[in-house]
Amino acid sequence: MKLNFALFVTLTVTTLLQAQQINPLIVEDEYASHKRWVDSVYATMSLQEKDGQLFMVDVFSSDPASKTDKVKELIKNNYIGGVIFSKGGPNRQAKLNNEFQEISKIPLMIGMDAEWGLAMRLDSTFAYPWNMTLGAITDDRIVEKVGRRIGEHSKRLGVHINFAPVVDINTNPKNPIIGNRSFGEDKENVTRKSIAFMKGMQQAGILANAKHFPGHGDTDSDSHKTLPTISFTKMRIDSVELYPYRRLISEGLSSVMVAHLNVPSLEERTGLPSSISKTIVTGMLKGELGFNGLIFTDALNMKGAADFKQPGEIDLAAFLAGNDVLLISEDIPKAQDLLVNAYREEVISEERLARSVKKILYAKYKVGLHSYEPVTTSYLYEDLNSVVDAALYEEAMAASLTVLKNDQAILPIKNLEDKKIAYVNFGDAEGNTFLTQLRMYTAVDHVTANSLDGYIEKLKEYNYVILGFHRSNDNPWKDYQFTDKELVWLYEIARTNTVILDVFTRPYALLDLKSTANFEGVIMSYQNSDMAQQLSAQLIFGAREGSGKLPVSLG
Repeated sequence: MKLNFALFVTLTVTTLLQAQQINPLIVEDEYASHKRWVDSVYATMSLQEKDGQLFMVDVFSSDPASKTDKVKELIKNNYIGGVIFSKGGPNRQAKLNNEFQEISKIPLMIGMDAEWGLAMRLDSTFAYPWNMTLGAITDDRIVEKVGRRIGEHSKRLGVHINFAPVVDINTNPKNPIIGNRSFGEDKENVTRKSIAFMKGMQQAGILANAKHFPGHGDTDSDSHKTLPTISFTKMRIDSVELYPYRRLISEGLSSVMVAHLNVPSLEERTGLPSSISKTIVTGMLKGELGFNGLIFTDALNMKGAADFKQPGEIDLAAFLAGNDVLLISEDIPKAQDLLVNAYREEVISEERLARSVKKILYAKYKVGLHSYEPVTTSYLYEDLNSVVDAALYEEAMAASLTVLKNDQAILPIKNLEDKKIAYVNFGDAEGNTFLTQLRMYTAVDHVTANSLDGYIEKLKEYNYVILGFHRSNDNPWKDYQFTDKELVWLYEIARTNTVILDVFTRPYALLDLKSTANFEGVIMSYQNSDMAQQLSAQLIFGAREGSGKLPVSLG
């Protein structure tokens, strides 16, 4: 028994030490030159320059010169370490990126939120499926290919870190900010998809970022607007919300973003945001999980953090909690002054400052900033919108299509000579591409009416009704629910007709259905893109299979 216990202790300690020794920012086969570059750069830096490296400021490439010039002043006068680009266009961003890099003494780390591709922020760029759609795919190799391609796009545009994947486990259907950005509600599936996406991006030379630590998936409020509370026990958080982080860290995750959340079971101080909790950032993320990569705060101008402390003070608190990079500070000059004073007053030690600054420099070397090259704009649009992307998007969307109900093998529709088929469009978006593709197989009439009685009367002459529910595909936050009128009409049409319901929005739309007993077929197509509509029509007539699996439960 004693030998067994001793062996257990030895293995446990060894495992912890090994976890602590993983450094995802090291280029292993270049370690000597890597370390030499970091040490040499650090040795030349003043205190202000070191503190400046901790800041990543946001900018829109669509901003007027009056705003972008302020960023240039921060680069010159405050020595900021990075820029996170938001809305704009690829050519404008490339040009601005080159201008910023030219005036920076130490090359800037460039970041973006490109969760489903650069199109999350930029016009004229490619949009891949939302995470919820990818969560339905059973072949994780497709997700890895998507991650890699998004990484290649990022690299082409001079971006070094993509703040993705979202690893939140969306166990709350009413979550207003995560939802479609999550791979789903099952921790195993979310973890597998997150690892695949991360590996793909990091193979392309882009730093991945798991967010929003310690878990934003079960909230009913938005940390951009308030401080959400996570009321679960530590045991529950450890077994569910932290599960993906453990696995990703063991697979070489580059960075983590810490959310602004109130988590009473993890932080005893009432209302203290997780982003400035030393217990959560240093104790849990660095200590218990053994994470040695870069740690970013979520944006410090979000209400979840900004309402707790004044600008500048929140930055100092975040650094003292253990964060390395202070994202979107509201007042960098003030925050930098506070950090400098804290160092001089020995509140911040040289060891603590060096740890974060050198991690940032190690990351910069890893993404190639020790030999920086400007972004070329020749064929930029073509490189970011290629036939490779169109083919991969089709592959991903096809693999996500999910048949939820197929009574009496109604799908695929057969014996077309005996069928008279109507198409009815519900929702606030068009289904023209869907209808056009349906008509490639047989005659399909588009039936419209201004009242339920009108629909019932017109549909009497049809023996099949394909009802498409189409909601906007502009972004994953768009409304996805049926209206009360649509629900009443849907039930009545299904009661009096043979109906195939095809849903072109997030799965949670089906939670509003009290019953699907009268629907012979139900298909989840997840998004209302032209490709999703084409593929779903092909599935209805047997040209495609529905191999997807629902990533959330619908009761």
